[in-house]
Amino acid sequence: MSTLLIILGIIILLVIIIVSLYNRLVKLRNNREQAFADVDVQLKQRHDMIPQLVDAVKGYMLHERGVLTEVTEARANAMKATSINDKIVAENRLSTALDGLKVAVEAYPDLKASQNFLNLQNEISDIENKIAAARRFFNSATKELNVATEVFPSNLIATMFNFKREPLFELGDQRAVVEEPPKIQFS
Repeated sequence: MSTLLIILGIIILLVIIIVSLYNRLVKLRNNREQAFADVDVQLKQRHDMIPQLVDAVKGYMLHERGVLTEVTEARANAMKATSINDKIVAENRLSTALDGLKVAVEAYPDLKASQNFLNLQNEISDIENKIAAARRFFNSATKELNVATEVFPSNLIATMFNFKREPLFELGDQRAVVEEPPKIQFS
């Protein structure tokens, strides 16, 4: 009788541990999804501002249609993306296109001096900072989920219930620009 109680106690303990680990994985997955929803809000604000930016720049950059087209197409693709992973890829492409636009704008001093353009540029800079902060939070939530899916014993539960390693929201093509040391010139 006491052996049966011990076995029953061990089984109950194992069930409690499994349920606890499963619930933790679900919580981490939901935290990741919520973190991406926060990123998504900031990305939508950026998407809403891009047409204004393109319109402000169009008059000055008539021969730079390729840059404007790339930004517009990248924005459209980013807005069409449905899964988190597709959005990450599309947003990295959009960030690269916006960087190309920033480089092209440097050739137009009148545009850079326009008050409307300066206000718009400040708003976009503010949104980019908010996106960076939301992206850091998302990556933290993703890292926490990834660790939980890889460490023992939760990795056993993760495998059983199809939890898997999820990608971070990395800089993509911008990585080379960020890792390049700043150039300081005195002239």
